[in-house]
Amino acid sequence: MKIVRISFVLLSLASILTSAVPAQSQPPMPGPPKAVSIPAVAEKNLANGLNVSVVRRTASPIVTVRLVIKKGANNEPASKAGLADLTAAMLTKGTKTRTATQIAESVEFLGGSIFSPAGWLGTSVGVTVTSDKLPQAMAILADVVLNPKFAKEELDLIKTQTLDGLTYDLKQPTSLANYVVSKYSFGEHPATGTKASVEAITEKEISDFYKANYSPDSAVLVFSGDIDQQTAYAMANRYFSRWKRSPNGTKNEAISERPKGQTPLFRRILVIDLPKSGQAAVTYAKPMSPISRKDPKFFTASVLNSILGGGYSSRLNSEIRIKRGLSYGAFSSFVWRNSSVNFSAQVQTKNESAPEVASLILTELKRMVETSVTEEELIPRKAALTGGFSRNLENGGGLAAALGDLYVFGLPTTALNSYVGDINAVTSQRVKDFASEYLYGGDVIIVGDYSLFREDLAKRFPGTTFDVINADDIDLSKDNLRK
Repeated sequence: MKIVRISFVLLSLASILTSAVPAQSQPPMPGPPKAVSIPAVAEKNLANGLNVSVVRRTASPIVTVRLVIKKGANNEPASKAGLADLTAAMLTKGTKTRTATQIAESVEFLGGSIFSPAGWLGTSVGVTVTSDKLPQAMAILADVVLNPKFAKEELDLIKTQTLDGLTYDLKQPTSLANYVVSKYSFGEHPATGTKASVEAITEKEISDFYKANYSPDSAVLVFSGDIDQQTAYAMANRYFSRWKRSPNGTKNEAISERPKGQTPLFRRILVIDLPKSGQAAVTYAKPMSPISRKDPKFFTASVLNSILGGGYSSRLNSEIRIKRGLSYGAFSSFVWRNSSVNFSAQVQTKNESAPEVASLILTELKRMVETSVTEEELIPRKAALTGGFSRNLENGGGLAAALGDLYVFGLPTTALNSYVGDINAVTSQRVKDFASEYLYGGDVIIVGDYSLFREDLAKRFPGTTFDVINADDIDLSKDNLRK
């Protein structure tokens, strides 16, 4: 009897507490966006054409110096895929006066870091150190840029590491899907190269690529952090004024005409059969042109992406992960080129659910085209974009990277200050119009164990012809992907 009374008392207390706190049916809307104020960017050209850009921030005694060279994988022939990437990697692997070990140890002794990644449109070489160590770091940076040795033994080591990475990646569903999508949907060679192209690249070809494309008149030296303009200009002149202009760089390879927006939701379905793979990668890929990073539609595309697959609460992740538990994450992205953009949505899931996930991705694309986004959804997703943008610019490294991107695309540095306003100006109608014009007509690529989803794929896409290629038969240098 006592047990019953105690239980009744506890139940009554729980009821009172529950009724005292009203349930919240939905999270509160985000507050008004805060303006982002970027310090003024000062610019000056050296006599050799090198543009020096300085933005001062004194919140911490850290400086990032990033040399942005406006040449990347799009300046290499497809037969030499990976040439720009290997050239950039070799910069820090030895100069005429320093070995790779000495470079690494010297930077580590300064408590800093050095980097030299290459992308499709550009290459960055830079250092991050405390401001009192900047002169020593600048000497190392100038040395790796102006005096690379391109030693055969270092190249052989990097090629071995690259080939090992390629061998591993081509056995992983998501990595393999990314390589396939590059060639199959976007008409581009893999920026990191193929097995055949990497094996064939010589130290002379790297040296020739460097001489043709690394030039002060096609580069920007960005200083970001605890440094004033006069000091930055003096350092730039001291360490880089002897850098001589190079002959005209190699011409970009012509890219075939990209497919325009089409009435069908998708054009093709490609299956890469990877037997015994633990997971499957499902990708929707669509190249879009003519459209450039300079186009105001960039901001519309950014908002659309935030809604569709740009975060945890985006539509794709909500539908595929949160509601159905079919993946640990679903996302989408726009990767910009000079006069086009590559759009993709990608999900990794178990093999058996790959057809269902492909269908769900297409359903969400269709919903973007056919229905308008409500303000209740639009406002938080724009806030997520502007909040992330502001956080990325809080340190010198993030600010230097953002400026580097603007220089690569030929955009004014004032674009940083106008970003928040440009994002918040995007309306629901603009998002729907963009989706209607560009989203349809892409490719569906599934990489996984075909035997586990063959029947369900046929049921979900009746009347569709599937192009099926065994993973062992793929040749990424061929237009049809077959050896």
